[in-house]
Amino acid sequence: MIRLSDYIKRYDQTFNALGGKEPWYAVKNIQQIILDKIQTLDSDYTISNDTAIHKTATVDSHATLKGPIIISAHCFIGPHAYFRGGIFLDEYVSIGPGCEVKSSLIFSYSAFGHFNFVGDSLVGSHVNMEAGAVVANHYNERKDKSIFAFLNGERIRTGLEKFGALIADDCKIGANAVLSPGTILEPQTIVNRLQLIDQSRD
Repeated sequence: MIRLSDYIKRYDQTFNALGGKEPWYAVKNIQQIILDKIQTLDSDYTISNDTAIHKTATVDSHATLKGPIIISAHCFIGPHAYFRGGIFLDEYVSIGPGCEVKSSLIFSYSAFGHFNFVGDSLVGSHVNMEAGAVVANHYNERKDKSIFAFLNGERIRTGLEKFGALIADDCKIGANAVLSPGTILEPQTIVNRLQLIDQSRD
């Protein structure tokens, strides 16, 4: 059993109804989770077409937002960012130009520099991704697309064919690095530039 609060300290307080659930449960049900949370937001958010944007957030006019989406206080969304499939941005998250984010929860003070892809993932607080880093969410090259995660020598079935990564608080991911599907990064992990993280035992 993975305790998400061991990886992302703000997880339980932000999504208390998900306490005890595995990270892949959150990804699988992310659209409904975001829609339910939108119903709890106060008047500091402008809500339109299942997209909620805090009044202090900055969203470039050339960003593409396909709800459900929550963009919290003091977030920054750069030009040509593309959001889809259910997105939650906690406070002070920065998403730079040309980034694509799909079906992900991203927690406070995290930043994607530019030209990043993050799919079907949970990203902790104070995570930084340099330019071009990618979180892959699908095994295109395999006949069996099932994604497994590995923790403490245990092979864990996610039940999904699309799952990116669980990235804990304070991780730093270098330019053009790639995290393979099912990656789990412990708090304060450093991924070097151009590094491939592949935890698969297949």
